[in-house]
Amino acid sequence: MDLGLRDRTVLVTGGSSGIGAATAVAFGREGARVALTYRDRKDAAERVAGEVERAGGQALALPLDLGDPGSVRAAVESVERRWGPVSSLVGNAVNWGADGPDLNARFEDVPHETWLAMLGSNVAGNAALAAAVLPGMRRAGFGRVVFVSSGVAEEGLPGPGPYGTAKSALHGLARALAWNAGPDGVLVNVVAPGFTLTDRGWEPPRELLETMASRTPSRRLSTAADVAGLIVFLASAANGNLTGELIREGSSAGRSGHTV
Repeated sequence: MDLGLRDRTVLVTGGSSGIGAATAVAFGREGARVALTYRDRKDAAERVAGEVERAGGQALALPLDLGDPGSVRAAVESVERRWGPVSSLVGNAVNWGADGPDLNARFEDVPHETWLAMLGSNVAGNAALAAAVLPGMRRAGFGRVVFVSSGVAEEGLPGPGPYGTAKSALHGLARALAWNAGPDGVLVNVVAPGFTLTDRGWEPPRELLETMASRTPSRRLSTAADVAGLIVFLASAANGNLTGELIREGSSAGRSGHTV
């Protein structure tokens, strides 16, 4: 199937590792021009950019901080100067907070500032990103936006809640964008992976992985490449009119856990 991505301009946030990196390389295989962003891991992002080019695409690695609107605008402007308007946006980057979710924290002990920072970057940051690319998509009469959520948005997660709340809010954001930009040819969807096998740098106990896999319909956990394939389809011309939807990727469908 021709996905219609050759020479299309694609922006993948959080592209230095995991699902973002696999998605960037998958776009490269389709001959796309792939801008992938990083927050701190420049070397890793540049390695992924090299993989994109070896796969057959063009690549550009850019810094991006979702919590900084100026950084968001600068990244989009850099892509547009080089390749023109963004055709497909994948909002994969996430701000976990300084130390990641504290699974033992009590709800009432989380500072208000932590809530503002988490929602500001993960929700308002993605909204700013979409707002920056939408004018070009509207002019072209074509656009695809995919936000990467998490099974946590529906299943919950031990701890205080800012991360899961932020991921859940992406669903409402996608619905609003789908209705607002749909008449101009822009389709917006959310992918919610469950526990996904990525290059996270650590390996959970085998017994835990087997237990989680047994709770999925396919009896296996998804890989980053599995999730990337779904994202690339939704972000391509092969997706003719699917919009405003939440798609639970395999590991999530069985309520098996969360993406890490």
